Amino acid sequence: MGKDKLRRFAEVATFANVHQLDEGKKFKGSWSSEHFKNAKPLILELACGKGEYTVNMAKLFPEKNFIGLDYKGNRIWRGAKTALEENIENVAFLRIQIENILDYFGDQEVSEIWITFPDPQPQISREKKRLTFPGFLEKYKRILKPGGIIHLKTDNDGLHAYTFEKIGELQLRLHSKTEDLYHSDLVNDVLSIKTYYEKKYLAHDKNINYLSFSFD
Repeated sequence: MGKDKLRRFAEVATFANVHQLDEGKKFKGSWSSEHFKNAKPLILELACGKGEYTVNMAKLFPEKNFIGLDYKGNRIWRGAKTALEENIENVAFLRIQIENILDYFGDQEVSEIWITFPDPQPQISREKKRLTFPGFLEKYKRILKPGGIIHLKTDNDGLHAYTFEKIGELQLRLHSKTEDLYHSDLVNDVLSIKTYYEKKYLAHDKNINYLSFSFD
């Protein structure tokens, strides 16, 4: 591991807006009241990477709380540091494996979930690792409030098609869908937020897929 990554790992451990592994379990069911010290709705970004979506949504919606989840501390360092430097108080980051999400959030604690440019896990042998695999969806259903929406934004056509297929198979409620976001009428201030990886995809004229759905 490079010196820069080691420095970020060490620094992120000192950030008040970052909770790592078991440390975050104490907030289960009470993130808004215990960490954020308020009663605002809680929004999650899964596989948040550098945290661009988490931070920018927090700027757009100060009336909500946002938590970015990722396992790579050297990545979330960037978003967490930006939030601290800019005094964005409705942002936190949680370093965990997303398959353990039920250990960190209580039933119906979360109002909305964003999945932005996750690893598409294209090999069929790794289907269970896809963040829209039915096993993950069952976990999200537990922690989401009734009517809570899940958003998927991805450059991967296969993951987009796979998720749409699962929405149909599981008879979930589809809210919106496009294979070319920036040439659709869906794009808005939130969907216009661009991550580090998205900018790279767009530079190569890659289409961006988006869909949103809920369990009821």
